[in-house]
Amino acid sequence: MINLRNSVKAIIIKDNKILFMKQKAKDSGEVYYILPGGGQDGGETFIDAVKRECMEELGVEIEVGEIGFIREYIGKNHEFSYKHSNTHQIEYMFFCSLKTQIEISKATHVDPEQTGYDWINFPEIKNANIYPKILKSVFNDKGVITTPVYLGDVN
Repeated sequence: MINLRNSVKAIIIKDNKILFMKQKAKDSGEVYYILPGGGQDGGETFIDAVKRECMEELGVEIEVGEIGFIREYIGKNHEFSYKHSNTHQIEYMFFCSLKTQIEISKATHVDPEQTGYDWINFPEIKNANIYPKILKSVFNDKGVITTPVYLGDVN
């Protein structure tokens, strides 16, 4: 059985840097970065979901703007197929801005692999261990979008 779910992500840009959640994989110890966000709950709008997720993970209130990208992730087609073979996730990534300062102490539901957050300069994204990897090519070094909104089934 395929597990189909919607996920929302916040693209928060400040001073030519993008905000990423810092994670450490339990199985390998690998450090990697992801956008803040997570699964949409039943009956919840995308806007409410991305606001909730940022409060849960960062203790921050955000203003949600335009949609930036839509990505599908069909797990069986990618490098983590051994653990995501039944996953089909559709991610909606929104451009957001901070309404309050990040206060991890106010976070209400930190992910188990979350170890903090980092602001990564656009030129450094290409060498960072970020997921989805497609984010390495959607912005140029100045933060200008270089791709269409729909990214397809990519990692």
